[in-house]
Amino acid sequence: MSIQDTLIHAHDPEVMPKAERRKFSAEYKRRILEESDRCTEPGQIGALLRREGLYSSHLSTWRQQREQGLLEVLSPKKRGRQGQDEVEKEVVRLRRENERLQARLEQAEAVIDVQKKLSRLLGLVTEESRSGRRA
Repeated sequence: MSIQDTLIHAHDPEVMPKAERRKFSAEYKRRILEESDRCTEPGQIGALLRREGLYSSHLSTWRQQREQGLLEVLSPKKRGRQGQDEVEKEVVRLRRENERLQARLEQAEAVIDVQKKLSRLLGLVTEESRSGRRA
């Protein structure tokens, strides 16, 4: 390495490698949840979280998973073709979204109807627009 290379690298800040996302096994999650459930004194859960390097949001998410029964069947997400359960979940999600959007459409149409009636009452509508022709 030349002196010039040494000087260039001496001024560069250290580049940290990209951190990898931590992955927790279902067994680890169960063990931590059981331990947090046994905490009765103030500050014990905080100490547990600090010791394990976790956030309170981890516990919240894991508790929800436990209540939904997901920790028993929890496994890392697999790549490739989705299973039938995944497709059914997506269909349910899309149906809910469709219902929500239908409700918003009905609400928007009601608002438009009210605006039309108000403009007629105030005399803001011309005869051309009433007959359906636009200016």
